[in-house]
Amino acid sequence: MIFPVAGLLAGLALGWILPVNVPVEYSKYMSVALMAGLDSVFGGMRSTFERKYDNAVFITGFFTNSLLAVGISYIGEKLSIDLYFVAILAFGLRIFQNLAICRRHILRK
Repeated sequence: MIFPVAGLLAGLALGWILPVNVPVEYSKYMSVALMAGLDSVFGGMRSTFERKYDNAVFITGFFTNSLLAVGISYIGEKLSIDLYFVAILAFGLRIFQNLAICRRHILRK
């Protein structure tokens, strides 16, 4: 649980300190990459509550999900299909599902 929270706090601190402007052309890619990253963080929190957390699974899932989401968005843009909506919907559903499971674990304690 400490690694996802520490990574989230480090990312927030870097975003606060470093003024990074993302061009509008890349906003779709950044949005799906952000959703994929948040999905991995909440999945890591869930697996910690279930005592199944594995650091290698978390790190590979974080980068694999982010790259796959960006790749799907890129292919969708080349095909003139808004596939990034699909990725955002899928990751959004998983984030809320993982958050609900984490909430239940916290309430049981």
